[in-house]
Amino acid sequence: MQASPGEIANAIIPIFGMFTGIVITGMVVMGPIGRSIGEVVRHLFGADKKEAALSAGDMDELRERFDTISHQLGELAERQDFAERMLAQVRKDRALAGGTDVAG
Repeated sequence: MQASPGEIANAIIPIFGMFTGIVITGMVVMGPIGRSIGEVVRHLFGADKKEAALSAGDMDELRERFDTISHQLGELAERQDFAERMLAQVRKDRALAGGTDVAG
């Protein structure tokens, strides 16, 4: 008893379809889409809450660092203003004395 080509095709097509579905599903689950879905599931079920609590404890340190950087930035702005005033004064003095301008 020999199988006809139609019977063989009727058996191979569903097997090929299942294999293709398994491969595509594996690619989605193991790829970036699967990782994104995993992150959403972890977020919804609270796996990230422990990390968020640790981050809240570091807020004081971050505020201190921000205050320090803000203070340093203010000092730099004052120094720049001073340097610009000094340069303007030098240019003014040279212009009054009949010299050439520093900037050219």
